[in-house]
Amino acid sequence: MSAIGAASSCSRLRCGVWFLKPGMQKSSFLHTAASCAAKNYYEVLVLGGGAGGIAMSARMKRKVGAGNVAVVEPSKTHYYQPLWTLVGGGVKQLAASARPMESVIPKGVEWIKSQVTALDPDKNCVWLENDIKVSYKYLIIALGITLHFEKIKGLPEGFNHPKIGSNYSVQTVEKTWRALQDFKEGNAIFTFPNTPVKCAGAPQKIMYLSDAYLRKTGKRSNANVMFNTSLGVIFAVKKYADALLDVIKDRDLTVNYKRNLIEVRADKQEAVFENLDKPGVTEVHQYEMLHVTPPMGPPAVLINSPVSDEGGWVDVDKETLQHKKYPNVFGIGDCTNLPTSKTAAAVAAQSGVLEKTISLVMKNELPVKKYDGYTSCPLVTGFNKVILAEFDYNAQPLETFPIDQSKERATMYHMKADMMPLLYWNALLK
Repeated sequence: MSAIGAASSCSRLRCGVWFLKPGMQKSSFLHTAASCAAKNYYEVLVLGGGAGGIAMSARMKRKVGAGNVAVVEPSKTHYYQPLWTLVGGGVKQLAASARPMESVIPKGVEWIKSQVTALDPDKNCVWLENDIKVSYKYLIIALGITLHFEKIKGLPEGFNHPKIGSNYSVQTVEKTWRALQDFKEGNAIFTFPNTPVKCAGAPQKIMYLSDAYLRKTGKRSNANVMFNTSLGVIFAVKKYADALLDVIKDRDLTVNYKRNLIEVRADKQEAVFENLDKPGVTEVHQYEMLHVTPPMGPPAVLINSPVSDEGGWVDVDKETLQHKKYPNVFGIGDCTNLPTSKTAAAVAAQSGVLEKTISLVMKNELPVKKYDGYTSCPLVTGFNKVILAEFDYNAQPLETFPIDQSKERATMYHMKADMMPLLYWNALLK
């Protein structure tokens, strides 16, 4: 779904060699694990065991010692979700995206196998399940983003029917590939919701892969490939949007803007969309294949939390990632209100900035390292084809390579499919 930006202090891909930074410590798979907190206080408490949480726990371990760091995460499995685009397109196996959570948590760092139920930053503590209280000196919030299939009428129960899938969930990503394989003729519809989403390029990546598969299998002439997006543009950065529009025109794909999926009638294979330019006006499309990108939002524990803004996102300074009200609280990744795309590449770039921010705060000094909003999205436009989009807060290209990255390239595809997973497991998380 997204490229990895930088696992060390650099903020770009840097030609794929940033993971060779001298002195990078190796991490063993052994660590302390417990179903509840072994202690009731940690110098650094990390909420969330996703990319941001694991990356920061590794960085904090080196700074304050493993025994002084804990990660709160209920899940037993850690997923490299950017791979799910390729799983849904039949290129990769789902198992390749998964590792046991215990294998990615740094050696010696406490794994608290529980869920956060409340945050109390005024008292420097959080509450976990079973009324367990854990206090901290510094708090890093990396709770990710929550999928809301239930906000679409007819879902998630509609996934019990064939012809429908979603690359955004481990339970539904393989259904995307089955729906594509089973395609005979008719509409292949791909959606983009009217909410923030993680990796905003992913909803159209599967469209391009599906188009390529249908051409490969001789079914494309019987297919109408349709992208119904709630947005008014195909992509936020003009340079890459222009390139994508050329791809769309060349491959005879249909794009309908300001269309938001509000209902799925899976028994009838019908998708209902609201026309956002005409509130209350709906359109019904019959589908032979439907890929759903669900509405998304902040985790429930953050809604109306003292650390969150009105929308429920962790309220941090966009340059330092330090909380705007609580100086010992920090946020990283999808759960924050940083005005950039929510991708693994953004997390990678943020982690280097956040480490420097926390280091200075620990010394009672003001943060100076500034995050420029860097994020990256390898836009898979077919088998062996990727447009590598890299950009900043201002939606301006911030490219790594001395080439025109708006061109489809096989080299970028292999970086996305083969190199990035290796860098994720062996560099970013460590």
